[in-house]
This record gives sequence, C-alpha cells and structure tokens, in this order.
Amino acid sequence: MKLSSNKLKKKCILIKLVITDVDGVLTDGGMYYSDKGDIMKKFHARDGMGVTLLRKEKIPTIIITKEKTKIVKEWSKKMSINHLYDGIQNKSSLLTRITQKYNLQPENIAFIGDDVNDMELLKNVGLSVTPNDAILEAKQISDYVCKNVGGNGAFRELVDLILSSKKL
Repeated sequence: MKLSSNKLKKKCILIKLVITDVDGVLTDGGMYYSDKGDIMKKFHARDGMGVTLLRKEKIPTIIITKEKTKIVKEWSKKMSINHLYDGIQNKSSLLTRITQKYNLQPENIAFIGDDVNDMELLKNVGLSVTPNDAILEAKQISDYVCKNVGGNGAFRELVDLILSSKKL
C-alpha cells in the first residue's frame, strides 16, 4: 500500500518505538556455515548506527525473531537493543505485551519485516515497512518499501525516515 508522502510523515511523527526482524532485514538473509557447522551472519554498520540514533532520540528498538542464535544475542547486547524476543513463532502475539510495557498504542510502533511470519505484525502497527527484497505480499501491505535491501541499510533507511519526519 503506497502512502502519500504527507500521510507517511504523519505516521512517522507518531512513532515512539521500532521493532525489527533479523534475517532478511538486519542481515541479507543468508546463513553462512563454517566447516565446524557454526552459523555466521553479516550485519551492516549503518543499521547499528540507526539503533544508536534512535536511542539518542529516546526511541527504543526491539528485535523479534524466529531464530534463536548466539550471534543475534551478541549483536543485540553490543547495540544496546532494548529487548530481544528470540525463538518467536507468532510475532504479532507480542504486540499487546509491548504496548503495555512501554505504555504505547499500536500506532506509536513501527515494524520492519520481510517474510510471511512478519505479515500479521506488519498489519497491526502504526508504520509497516519492508526492505526492497521482501516478499511481494509483505511489500503490498506495507506503508513503505525501502530502497535498500535487507542487510544493506534497510533498517537505517527506516530510522532516517522516522527521524527526518520528526524534525520537520
């Protein structure tokens, strides 16, 4: 769903918390295996800076991911992510818990996701966003489709969109 730039800015102004998926958003979705069977993931430095920029504006960042890996735990800790929910099959089931914990309404929350398990949450937040290489169905229901692909600055693009809207 394409929004006019005016409607998009109005949605961005209301955002007080950002939720992100990991695989396909913060990473390129690839799972790199070492000869010892270790899974490795590549995170983009600009996305990490996006978390820092949100924190400076007192906007919490939450990760909700289906995977449960040490790599994501370590990255979350390093980036001072406010909360990591890992091993979550039904991501939208956490929306009420998050709104209550942070005393917010769904319209105060942005979510960036890329695949079928993100669809329900994309439908129920104030600002829904996908990387450019998300599945078509997710792109069709989102308020904004990033120019960047997952793992290559899509999260930072969302952050810049929110923060620039709030400064106008």
